[in-house]
Amino acid sequence: MSLSYATQQEPSSEYRYHLLRAATERFQSGLAGLDEEQMQQVERQAQQTFDLESLVLSTSEARDTLIPEPRLDDAVTEIRDRYPDAAAFAAELDANGLDETALRGALHRELVFDAVMQRIGSRAEPVNETDERLFYELHHERFTAPERRGARHILITINEEYAENGREAARARIDQIAAALKKRPEDFGKLAQAHSECPTAMQQGQLGTIARGQLYPELDAVLFTLEPGQISGVVESEIGLHLLLCEMAEPVTTVTFEQARTKIHAILDTRRRRECQKSWIAALKQQAPPRTEVSTA
Repeated sequence: MSLSYATQQEPSSEYRYHLLRAATERFQSGLAGLDEEQMQQVERQAQQTFDLESLVLSTSEARDTLIPEPRLDDAVTEIRDRYPDAAAFAAELDANGLDETALRGALHRELVFDAVMQRIGSRAEPVNETDERLFYELHHERFTAPERRGARHILITINEEYAENGREAARARIDQIAAALKKRPEDFGKLAQAHSECPTAMQQGQLGTIARGQLYPELDAVLFTLEPGQISGVVESEIGLHLLLCEMAEPVTTVTFEQARTKIHAILDTRRRRECQKSWIAALKQQAPPRTEVSTA
């Protein structure tokens, strides 16, 4: 039976490790660098993970689990290597109420926990082809890539507060650019860089590879009618007047079942293992005696 950090006169080194791990995961910080609210969040997480670990370690499966010393050595080394030298490593442990012996004990618990959970997960019902095909059919959209276009554009904004961007002036400017492109369509990028009032002018109007729905509706509707190399007429959106160049067209593509099968198997296998682990943990909690909180107030 475990007590929360707030109820322990002197928290165990194993619990301190959970505090440090939670602080690192949540705030990328040691315990000394946390404010009061952060510390409360860390304590809640640490209590949950420590209680769960303690529950699992109380089982016969855990008592039958052996962790080879080289594996434990590797776990300690993995943490030690995050620090520039041995002195910095020792100082960090000391600042968080640990030493290398205590860390080794906490890591041993963690490795046993992981090994037990893996063993419990392996009891899950194996995934078969019927399961895989059903998943594929029920999640067909996950295996279909939408039609896409590679595009550039030129924008002349409409803003009546500026003479050169009034509607008539803006239209005259973009018509002039369109006329130049009819003569030399290969100059689209240069003209975008010189005249476009969109930040993409710095990339010669490059919009990248686009799926339906990523642009203004007016632009979307036109772009997906263009063939590679084709330049649109003038298109108006809520921000101004545009010319579009379609550089590339990718049709809708579908990943076949055989292509997706390995990924599907991994998804279903992971899901079943987790469900098996959750069921096992739930049964353990039902069998465990009520937890008693002891106040030190």
